[in-house]
Amino acid sequence: MDTTAQTLNTLFDQLGLDSSEAAIEQFIQTHRLPAEVKISDAGFWSEGQRAFLKEAYKTDNHWNPIVDDLNALLHD
Repeated sequence: MDTTAQTLNTLFDQLGLDSSEAAIEQFIQTHRLPAEVKISDAGFWSEGQRAFLKEAYKTDNHWNPIVDDLNALLHD
């Protein structure tokens, strides 16, 4: 069983994105979402990324809390 703590850095790794602190901050600043857009429905994800995010919420798996954190950071 993987007991590694999930962080924004590990989430960005999982999504295939640059996981450096500077890259995460830049991503958050340039990918703002209106309140009515779900994180998994944002147009900037690939199909694989979108599927991963939907699955994280659907199954309430260990990624759910950190995906929820990213969701809050992307919304105003």
